Amino acid sequence: MKRLLSKATRPFLIYVLIILVISIPVYFLVVDTIWKNELDEHNKTIAEKTAYEFNHLKLSDEELEKSIGLWRQIQPETNIEEISFNNLKEDLYFTVERPKPFSADVENERYRCLKKVIYINNKPFLLTIETNIEESEETIGVIAITTTFFFIMIVVGLLFLNRRLSKTIWLPFRNTLEKLKDFNLNHQNNIEFEKTNTIEFEELHQSLNKLIEHSISVYKTQKEFTENASHELQTPLAIIKYKLDILLQNENLTEKQYEIVEDINKALTRSSRINKNLLLLAKIDNSQFNNSGEIQLNLLVSQSIEMLEEHFEQKSISVKSQISANVKVNANSSLTEVLINNLLINAIRHTPKNGVILIKLSEKKFEVVNSGDKKLDEDLLFKRFSRLSTDSNGSGLGLAIIKEICKSQNWTIDYKFENNNHIFVVIF
Repeated sequence: MKRLLSKATRPFLIYVLIILVISIPVYFLVVDTIWKNELDEHNKTIAEKTAYEFNHLKLSDEELEKSIGLWRQIQPETNIEEISFNNLKEDLYFTVERPKPFSADVENERYRCLKKVIYINNKPFLLTIETNIEESEETIGVIAITTTFFFIMIVVGLLFLNRRLSKTIWLPFRNTLEKLKDFNLNHQNNIEFEKTNTIEFEELHQSLNKLIEHSISVYKTQKEFTENASHELQTPLAIIKYKLDILLQNENLTEKQYEIVEDINKALTRSSRINKNLLLLAKIDNSQFNNSGEIQLNLLVSQSIEMLEEHFEQKSISVKSQISANVKVNANSSLTEVLINNLLINAIRHTPKNGVILIKLSEKKFEVVNSGDKKLDEDLLFKRFSRLSTDSNGSGLGLAIIKEICKSQNWTIDYKFENNNHIFVVIF
């Protein structure tokens, strides 16, 4: 995980680095071109000045020839040779490389050259001038070093500003984030966000206030529905069941009528159980179980095993347990008891007759292992009303309730099938 400013700074630094790398050859081309243009102007000026000086001296042909010879000795990089009028050419600018003179090291130097026709004593001469331009590379090196230095200064400055901005400009955002982390829907209290002079933060606070108000309103509505449903549905279901029990005791019922009433009674019992489970899921979703505390988990597991003893005996299931003593967890007692019972009941349903159930409890996890024929469908495992067995008495909500209880108490549940055994593990 990276901070927002860091994510914004990194692409900027990469962009600046790319521009820096590209700028070095661009600098070289630009400076080199400027140098060449300046040297071309310089060479042209020397050629014109040379012609002017020779003509100003008004030398004879013999004196002119001696002076040119002397000129060649004094300035070997400049050559003057007489040409015919038929060989007149336009000015020619070019660059040559040759080994550096008077140096033991083999090193080439670049020269900017000019071949220009000048007139001395009304005769055409081809003047060749060579000027060293090696200094441009040194200039490029200095520019590159300077640019790199300023790039480092930009990086250091951005890192420094990044930290300062993170502590000042983003302080209201951090305060808002902390208040959102501490917000609990059960308390139904609005959050008072601090005033800022930043438009974006104020818009964020306004949107959050609207969202929180809406969430609280929806939460109250759902909670009222849950409470009303619990009261309004359970009472008539209990009355209907009571009437059916009375009807079943009637001696005048025929065998066919008795079977019909018994089927109705079974369906009503299942409907009542589904209703209770749905109400339980609604309460868990609405975070209505928040009275957590330290509970003795090994005692709850032992009580559940003892309570389900009759169910184990009905299917001749052999129960083995490895329960550590004095296992304590911080959780809601009612929800934890439901979780344990649902896991054990689920194991009973999926264990064939004369099967084996192994119950393990340690400080870190609660594990239920039961023998089975084939692996359960993991895609449907914790979905509501999914059918994983042929037992019609199940509500299809047991594993979904287990999943939601684990989620509400920050536990994790895992399922795997190994060596013909179903294994459910709850990790605290």
